[in-house]
Amino acid sequence: MQVPPKDQTTIDDQSPSDRRVITGLGASGGIVIGRAFVMDRQYVDVSRTRIDAAAIPTETERLHKGVSESIEQLKRLKSQSANVGGAASEELGFLLDAYVHMLTQSRLVRGAEELIQTRHMNAVHAVSEVIDAIATQFSGIDDRYIAARASDIREVGLRLMRCLIGETDRAFETAPKGAILIAEEVSPADMARLQPGQITAFVTALGGAEGHTAIMARSLGIPAILGAADIIRGVSGGDLIIVDGGRGEVILRPTEDDLAHYSQRREDWRAARAKLASLRDVPSATRDGVEIDLHANIELPIELSAALENGATGIGLLRSEFMFMNKDYLPDEDEQYAELADIVTRMNGKPVTIRTLDIGGEKLAVSLQAEIGSGPNPALGLRGIRLSLRKPELLEAQMAAILRASLHGPIRVLIPMVVSVHEMSRARQIYEAVARRLRKEGHAIPDVLPPLGAMIEIPAAALAIDALARESDFFAIGTNDLTQYTLAIDRTDDQVAGLYDPLHPSVLRLIRDVIKSSRDRDIPISVCGEMAGDPRYTPLFLGFGLRNLSMSPVSLLPVKQRLRRLDTRNTEHQAARVMEQWDSARIAMMLDDFNDLA
Repeated sequence: MQVPPKDQTTIDDQSPSDRRVITGLGASGGIVIGRAFVMDRQYVDVSRTRIDAAAIPTETERLHKGVSESIEQLKRLKSQSANVGGAASEELGFLLDAYVHMLTQSRLVRGAEELIQTRHMNAVHAVSEVIDAIATQFSGIDDRYIAARASDIREVGLRLMRCLIGETDRAFETAPKGAILIAEEVSPADMARLQPGQITAFVTALGGAEGHTAIMARSLGIPAILGAADIIRGVSGGDLIIVDGGRGEVILRPTEDDLAHYSQRREDWRAARAKLASLRDVPSATRDGVEIDLHANIELPIELSAALENGATGIGLLRSEFMFMNKDYLPDEDEQYAELADIVTRMNGKPVTIRTLDIGGEKLAVSLQAEIGSGPNPALGLRGIRLSLRKPELLEAQMAAILRASLHGPIRVLIPMVVSVHEMSRARQIYEAVARRLRKEGHAIPDVLPPLGAMIEIPAAALAIDALARESDFFAIGTNDLTQYTLAIDRTDDQVAGLYDPLHPSVLRLIRDVIKSSRDRDIPISVCGEMAGDPRYTPLFLGFGLRNLSMSPVSLLPVKQRLRRLDTRNTEHQAARVMEQWDSARIAMMLDDFNDLA
C-alpha cells in the first residue's frame, strides 16, 4: 500500500458526514496532521518444519497457550471497547465475543490439534493449513454472510499465529517516513525499533497513559493516543487524519475547518516550544536562588541529543534495557561496554546514572523470555534485582561494562526493584568482586568505584529506607512503580489505569518521608519517575526538600520554566498544607490553586 507523502494534507472527495472523532487516552502531547498507516497484520512467516513424535505433546500445549493468549487479547480489546459507548461499543463487543468463540473448541483449534498429532506439523503450520482449508471451502459459497465469516476466521487465525511465534504488530518498519501509525498495540520493544522521523504519531486500541510505551512516546516527543478501541475499525490506510495527543482525540476525514483550526493549534504548540527553548542555557534556580539539578531519563541512545538540546545537566536514569530488546542473544560485556562508553563520552563530563537490567513486566527481552517467561503476574514476578541475583552472570557482565565505561566520565550505578538490605549487600559484593576481576585482567578502572545506589519504587523499600541507607550511596525514587505498588493498580491494565493516582496521600507520604530520611542522613536523592517531569508537581517536590529531578528530555524546559517562578519558602508552606489532607481531589485542587497563583 502506498501512503501519500506527509505534506499532502488536502481533503479527498468525501462528504462532511464522513467526519468522525475517536477518543482515547492522551499519552503524549502534540498535534499531527497526516496520512494513516494501518498495521499490516495479514502476513505471518510460517515455518513448515516437521516435528518428532516425542514433541507432539509439547507442540499441542504450545497451541493451547497461544489460544489462551489470543483469548486474553480479545478480552482486553472488549474491555477497552466499553469506553467507545453507545451502539458502536455493543457492535464491537459482539464481534469480539464471536472471535473468542472461534477460539474455544472450534473447528480451527480442533483441526490444528489433529494436524499436529497425525501429520506432525508444528503449531503455526497447522493453524495456517486449517485457515486455508476453511477459506477455500467458504470461497465457493455465494453468500455475503458466509464470506464475512471466512474473513473473521482468517483474522482470528492470524492472531493465533502471531501469538504462537511471539510476533506482535511490528510491520511499521515498512511505514513511509512521516506516517501516523494505527495499531492494535505497540510494545516498548516496538518503540525501541522506531527510527527518527519514521512515525510522526501513533494511535492504538490498547494501552494506558502511564504504561511504558506511553513513557517512551513522551520521551521521544512522539504524539500518542492509547486505548482508542474503536480505531481498529474506524480508519483505513492512507486516510487523512488529525491526532491531538494532548486531548486524546483522532479526527477521521477532517473538514476544511478542522484542518484550518488544527493547523493553527499546531503552530501555537510549536511557538510555545520555541519560546521554551530560550530557557535552555539559563540557570535552573528558584526565585530565591536555590539551584535544582535537572537531569534526563533516557530509554534509547537516540534521545541523548534531545536531552542535551533541552539543557540536561546529566542523565539521572539510563535504562539499560535497550541493549537487550529485539535481540535473540544476550549482549556480552564488550558489547555493553561499547554502547555505554559512547553515551558517557557524548555527555562530555556530565554525570550519568545507569540502572542495571530491569527486564520484566511489560519490558521483555526475547533472549530471556523463554527462560523467565511472563509468570502469572509479571509486575510481581522475576524482574529487576531479583532476576539479576538469580542469574548473577547478567549482573556481572553489566557491572563490568559499567566500570569500564566509567573511565569516560562520571557514572553512578542504580539497582532496580530493591526490597531488602540483603539484595543491596549482595549487589555490592558482586560489584566489588567484578572490580577485583577487572583489575586482575589488566583493565583500567577508577581507584574509587562509582557510587552504588538503590531505586526506591516498592513500598517495602520506602518504609525501610533507614536500613537501606547502610548499603546505599544514593537513592532514586521511581514514582511510576511506587504508585502502582502502593495502590495495587496495574497502570497498563485498561480496566483500572484510570484509578492510577500519584496524588494519593499514601504515595505522597512515602515520597516525602524517603526524601526527609535521605536528607537527614546526607544521602543524595532524586526523583526519576513521570511525576518529576510534570510541572504541576514541581512545587510539591521543592517543598519536600528535593533538589534533583530527572525526567523525559521533552519535560526539562517546562519544568525549568516552572521552578524559576517559585520560591522554596512558599513551596515548603504549601507542601505542609497539602500533607494535612487525606483526599486526592482536595490535594489536586490545592496544588492547582497554588500553581495558578505562584
